[in-house]
Amino acid sequence: MEKKQIAIVGGGPSGLMAAEVLAERGHAVTVYDSMPTVARKFLLAGKSGLNITHSEDYATFAERFGSASPRLRAALDAFTPNDVRQWAARLGTETFVGSSGRVFPTTMKASPLLRAWLKSLQSRGVEVLTRHRWIGFDGDKLVFETPDGAKRVRADATLLALGGASYPRLGSDAVWPAWLQAKGVRLADFRPANCGFDVTWSEAFRDRFAGAALKGVTATSEAGTVPGEFVVSKNGIEGSLVYAHAAVLRDRLLKGEAAKLLVDLAPGRSVARLEKDLGRFDSKTSFSNRLRKGAGIEGVKAALLRELAAEAGRMSPPDLAALIKTLPIPLVRPRPSAEAISSAGGLMWDAIDDGYMLKALPGTFVAGEMIDWEAPTGGYLLTACFATGRAAAHGIEHWLSR
Repeated sequence: MEKKQIAIVGGGPSGLMAAEVLAERGHAVTVYDSMPTVARKFLLAGKSGLNITHSEDYATFAERFGSASPRLRAALDAFTPNDVRQWAARLGTETFVGSSGRVFPTTMKASPLLRAWLKSLQSRGVEVLTRHRWIGFDGDKLVFETPDGAKRVRADATLLALGGASYPRLGSDAVWPAWLQAKGVRLADFRPANCGFDVTWSEAFRDRFAGAALKGVTATSEAGTVPGEFVVSKNGIEGSLVYAHAAVLRDRLLKGEAAKLLVDLAPGRSVARLEKDLGRFDSKTSFSNRLRKGAGIEGVKAALLRELAAEAGRMSPPDLAALIKTLPIPLVRPRPSAEAISSAGGLMWDAIDDGYMLKALPGTFVAGEMIDWEAPTGGYLLTACFATGRAAAHGIEHWLSR
């Protein structure tokens, strides 16, 4: 078979996975990346333990992508969480399942896996060119800005794997939409996903408790009730428990509607028990002692209750018990996409065919976070990036052999 020249723009998980598949098929693959090194967001994720996928029942896993789940299903079916673990093992990285069901490398780091991956790609002939920033098209050529000036590249097929709008300092700076829109490609505005939210804190509360974690709580929104923890930030709230509710809360706020996160500060105690325990104290007992002895609430939890309900100290036991179980945190706005774990928005699905090719640009394919989908944290994001990279590579194979 004639060796085809494939240009992959973006050296993140999607682009590298596509490069692996296409190189295995015997094509000449070049990966272009704007940064001095590839996969920077992948490495950042590994600093806190690389959550590579999730071990839950696959049928449940495949539905974690909201409205995009049906479109992603074929790609995920072809590269499931078990396939992710087997792929990592082939590169010398064994994985384990954590207590939450999340899957991590035994080393808890991304760098050994990435080094082995890049070595494997190099052995297959994949060329990686860094400091090559894509700046648009010149006819049927890709134009790159490089340290040596502009470079124009013509390829038999192109994969764009440019990422979304989160962590722009790591390379996903979302400057590319205008170049695709000029070619008639439809895009949705980027929105923060897995993000924190602004809350109007008093100066005293912010100064004392910014950075404090609320552990052993549950939070409720239209997304359901989820246990976990979150952190008070100088701007508002953030953390895994907040991210679990981020999509529905963000969408309400972006529509101009009010949004509140309801927090249960004492999930191990019923309203009836709290009412009874809080009622044991007379008016001489301080509010702090009533909360601590009657509800097990102190520190940042007690401060949050006071911050959001100044009248809490004067409440009757039934009203206070109800407030402890459903404390509303009024949200002002989501934090910007640049601070978010990931982003929603990007290339609309109706602009992409089943092989991940842009309908308006035959021979140009896309993968990863630049497409309009989102998922919670927990390994879902990374797995879908791997899976769409592979799906786009197979789309390229099919298109080249048409």
